[in-house]
Amino acid sequence: MSGARVPAGSAATADRKRRQLTGERPQEGVTPDSLLALHAAGYRTIIERLGDGTVLDVGCGQGFESARFLAPGRRVVGADYSAEAVELAKGKYGRDGLETAQMNALALGFAEASFDWGCSSHLIEHFDEPEGHVAELARVMKDDGTVFFLTPNAPADFENPFHIHLFEPPELRALLVKYFHDVTVQGLDAVPHVKADFTARRVKAQKVLKLDFLDLRHKIPRSWYIGFYTRALPVAYRLIARGDSGGTTGITADDFFVTDDLDPTTMVLFATASTPRRAV
Repeated sequence: MSGARVPAGSAATADRKRRQLTGERPQEGVTPDSLLALHAAGYRTIIERLGDGTVLDVGCGQGFESARFLAPGRRVVGADYSAEAVELAKGKYGRDGLETAQMNALALGFAEASFDWGCSSHLIEHFDEPEGHVAELARVMKDDGTVFFLTPNAPADFENPFHIHLFEPPELRALLVKYFHDVTVQGLDAVPHVKADFTARRVKAQKVLKLDFLDLRHKIPRSWYIGFYTRALPVAYRLIARGDSGGTTGITADDFFVTDDLDPTTMVLFATASTPRRAV
């Protein structure tokens, strides 16, 4: 997952620092194939809708997805809160043309109307005040600019301490129309056997969570829970999702599709927000 941006002094700041290149971030060979494919499908969906111009990918992480935006006629900038992630992205993809910047998504260091296109992939749910993230993206988009948002569908999401604010379709649309004139909310879903893969892994995880029969994870300081989760998730993937990573499952981005038929089982919300509103 792309790295979340938090404001200095917010309750989420400590959480963000603990997940910079661990926990939530997809890791090839560790993160299950289905999760990697889900993220890849989201970027593919955006690429299919991109034209020429300037592109901003907020929460670029290590840049391997942002680099997919590169094409003749495009300038691509990846921004991330983590200096370490930005450095890795620059080192690996800078020579290909990817530009990188270390900055906070709630205070982007770009002038108003700088970009034609924007991407916020699995990022907005990490803010306790997501409206600030939307407002900043609207500010840096050109008058005819478009931002694509990908975020888990609240009813379909599994317990994750990094997911601070989950959205259902009406709430996401209501937020986006405050800052953009044209908003469409669709879904990104998977074929049945891939959804079954997610369900099976969730059942295994729920069995593990039942071991915490006193619900201690919600009673200890949040920073402790975050620290434990960050360290335990890669281990859990190796144990619970053994055999589900490294390309062994055959699950790819082709197993995911965009849909207008949203229901509680739809995995991810895919929103297109165009023509930012300007203060009069």
